[in-house]
Amino acid sequence: MKPYFPDDSYHTPTDTPRHWLDRLFLGSRVALHGLFVWEIVKARWLVARNQYDRAAVAATSYAVFKMAEGCNGRFHITGLENVRNLTEPVVFVSNHMSSLEGNIFNCLLLPYLDVTYVIKESLTRYPVFGPVIDSRQPITVGRANPREDLQKVLQDGVNMLQNGRSIILFPQHTRTPQFIPAEFNSLGVKLASRAGVPVLPIAVKTDFVLNGRYLRDFGPLNRSKPIHVAFGRPFQVQNNKQAHQDIIHFIEQHLETWQKDG
Repeated sequence: MKPYFPDDSYHTPTDTPRHWLDRLFLGSRVALHGLFVWEIVKARWLVARNQYDRAAVAATSYAVFKMAEGCNGRFHITGLENVRNLTEPVVFVSNHMSSLEGNIFNCLLLPYLDVTYVIKESLTRYPVFGPVIDSRQPITVGRANPREDLQKVLQDGVNMLQNGRSIILFPQHTRTPQFIPAEFNSLGVKLASRAGVPVLPIAVKTDFVLNGRYLRDFGPLNRSKPIHVAFGRPFQVQNNKQAHQDIIHFIEQHLETWQKDG
């Protein structure tokens, strides 16, 4: 699979045209979310035929990425060399601001390595979408018993990592436009330490897509907000507490810079 983004960074060209669907729906949220639903329907069809492989997953993600650009989304992605140069599985640890990062990470990462997510178990029960996300064999947690969730992530995660599969973790209770370190747990660091693999921090600013009032995944678009993703350098966990603080610092530092830059 050829990478969609072969360079160390990517910035949406200033002359990127608006997608015709975005013009048709007068710049509302309908074009982006409508295309996402259509891509999931197509993906579900492939899942039913056992054809939704790694390349197909990346293609779904890239279609959403390009539609976001077609809706005036301006991406600024840095640190891709840190992903391209990986020689072993890692634990990716990212803040979680909107639904967008979950939809675009696959086209950024899957061309280089196999990866899956830690997700809420309830997501696998959604109509149409559930079987699609379940096809990636994610680690699922119920969030009713934190101790059981911790043990499940550590046990299943170590097995996956030792078998060459990387894992993406969003250690917040829920996605939020504000990054609150006190609500950012250290599960990713614990998993990386237990498995003996590096941890790789990711900072995102994706408030281009707002959380919806009634359907959180289908909120309005704030086209004045650029979309930022920064991949940090992977590092081995020597001390859990220090590694956790280093990840928080990486995210806070980037969010502060992006906020100043508008």
